[in-house]
Amino acid sequence: MARGAAAKSDTRQARIRSISAHLIRRHGGRVQRVLVRGGFGCPNRDGRAGYGGCTFCDFTATWAARTDERPGVAAQIADGIARIGPRSGARRFLAYFHDGSATDAPVARLAALYREALAQPGVVGLAVGTRPDCLPDTVLDLLADLNRRAELWLEIGLQSACDATLQRVNRGHDVRCFEDAVRRAHERGLAICAHVVLGLPGEDRSHARATAELLTRLSVEGVKLHNFHVLTGARCADDFRAGRIRVPGLSEYALLAADFLERIPPVVVIHRLAASARSERLVAPDWTADRWAGRQAVLDELEHRDSWQGSTLGADAGDVLRSLEGGEPC
Repeated sequence: MARGAAAKSDTRQARIRSISAHLIRRHGGRVQRVLVRGGFGCPNRDGRAGYGGCTFCDFTATWAARTDERPGVAAQIADGIARIGPRSGARRFLAYFHDGSATDAPVARLAALYREALAQPGVVGLAVGTRPDCLPDTVLDLLADLNRRAELWLEIGLQSACDATLQRVNRGHDVRCFEDAVRRAHERGLAICAHVVLGLPGEDRSHARATAELLTRLSVEGVKLHNFHVLTGARCADDFRAGRIRVPGLSEYALLAADFLERIPPVVVIHRLAASARSERLVAPDWTADRWAGRQAVLDELEHRDSWQGSTLGADAGDVLRSLEGGEPC
């Protein structure tokens, strides 16, 4: 489906609270993310939490920019704004530190990187992606200080509320570690966006529901959904090719995501409905190469059910959504 058609349908249905609409309401206009690489490492690769990384991570692509030739923060943001601004119409931007674990550095270096990003014209806030075992109190204190001056989302990877699944995909942490990180971040007033992967090997709809119920209990402020998919450089690629694991089809993923969203309170901001990947990096499923296919399938499933984000939690979920931002595509 073309972007315009998808946006029209998504706006009409308004069955989720999207990050796009949330930011428009908060900042008075469209806000886009600009990707920033800081050359961060990952404790799940160097032995601090584990070795080899998560089985679904494409290490080569993710860490390709960890070189001395990587542009500085200001140059990366300027380049991103020049590319994204004209086609999106956005004049405000979030600097998204996303490579590796973007809190995996000494606090002084993190402070310099984050503050340089916030000093750039048009940047109204930060999004920082990391792991729950990479958030010492000193880093949380830094983020809390920055949060007093600008929009800040702390994006923490959980992926699943099932410890057996986390072990199976070699996450290197357990659910309790995530719970502790969220508790300490909330004590400092930070907004949490939890990353979740639906359809991981060995999981079904009951696992999607259990993960949603955990995040609801923890009162996270945001959720970013990904469908399990296989990339060329990921350790799970050989298992997929050998038939030892499978990936969810489009309709199956829509069922998982709809089950999940029905159990997420309508006040929670949905940052993403499905993953996407460039075709040259993608092994399966093919539909992940279409950035609109997953999100449209999820919204279609909610429409088919006449359901809403948070609908299992109260009959007034739709009214709450309409009183907030509504459903522009996320």
